[in-house]
Amino acid sequence: MLYAFENQQIENFLPNQATGEPTDEQLMGMIKAQDDAALASLYRRHFALLRTVISRVLNNDHDVDDLVQEVFLEVWRQAEHYSEEKGKALGWLVTLARRRAIDRVRKKQAYYRAQERYREEINHHPEPCVEHGADCEAASSETGEIFQKVLENLPPAQREALQLAFYRGLSQREIAAKTGIPLGTIKTRLELALRKVRSAILALGGEREWMPALSHA
Repeated sequence: MLYAFENQQIENFLPNQATGEPTDEQLMGMIKAQDDAALASLYRRHFALLRTVISRVLNNDHDVDDLVQEVFLEVWRQAEHYSEEKGKALGWLVTLARRRAIDRVRKKQAYYRAQERYREEINHHPEPCVEHGADCEAASSETGEIFQKVLENLPPAQREALQLAFYRGLSQREIAAKTGIPLGTIKTRLELALRKVRSAILALGGEREWMPALSHA
């Protein structure tokens, strides 16, 4: 399906290349050598095409623009993995953009499903709040304050990773792409942060109802 899209329609998006300008493959070679001007040239040349590819998967303009930036950031980081022998540079770019767009959709769907499961869990176990609405609301507020205090006490790197995952719903790969930090490091930071938050909330008297929500971060 992806290559069918390329073969049938990709030519319509290609800009006219002036005589003497480097080819996409030459630009990729320059990017491998850490030439940021080459990346800028590749961006200007194919921004419109990659935005179109991504927008066919995502339907939010902000997400589309954000992901286009992430794709070119990944091009910079992963340029050494491109091989001209395996195909045209533009085909690699389109493949990369489409895969990242599909990943974004799947991660969002997983996040929304987790939210729905959490809401269902709360609806099915409402006992703590049935008879003491005011007390329950106060307890919820207190737990929220505890959570914020725990976050403030985390190491900055762990706090940043947890906030991006919990509040913005970013996947571990998306956090790695956004921060420029290796994926393995992000996974470790989130794991350590979640352990500390769970332990601290319970130790400070927080409710266990926070645990399902935190586990989805």
